[in-house]
Amino acid sequence: MSTFSTLGFDGVGAALLNSQQAATQQQVQVAVAKKAMEVQETTAMALIQALPSPPSGGAVNPPNLGNNVDIKA
Repeated sequence: MSTFSTLGFDGVGAALLNSQQAATQQQVQVAVAKKAMEVQETTAMALIQALPSPPSGGAVNPPNLGNNVDIKA
């Protein structure tokens, strides 16, 4: 007896349905992941645009700061 005949048409139909459901579930998971990445990208761009622009004219610190480095611990 072959495997096909022992499964019967109900078994084959159920296997096909399970396969289709798994493929659909994978497609949905990929779509949700892509949407989550799009939302993260939009949020990141909004945060970057919300940052204040750096002051123009060079250094931000007073001239007496940042001239010496203490290397002793």
